[in-house]
Amino acid sequence: MKRIIAKRTLKEFWRKHPDCEQHLKTWHEIAKTSNWKSPNEIKKTYASASILKDNRVVFNIKGNSYRLIVKFNFKRQWAFIRFIGTHNEYDKINAETI
Repeated sequence: MKRIIAKRTLKEFWRKHPDCEQHLKTWHEIAKTSNWKSPNEIKKTYASASILKDNRVVFNIKGNSYRLIVKFNFKRQWAFIRFIGTHNEYDKINAETI
């Protein structure tokens, strides 16, 4: 991805939850250097990722302790961080509209 919007969201989250800092940094680095063209290509890298409609993907972070929702624009190679939270927080949102 040429651009990941907004890394700041990840940084703020790992400051509150330091146990996931390295996991989020690793995800960011992999996403930044990947050239994914579709959700299926993401699944090749992250088999446990869940594909939602509208090019949204849910990533399990730190053994599914946390959930990361990212909306992708594959044509422009942009990734938009839509949500990062605990599994419990994830259960309270609509992943397809957040």
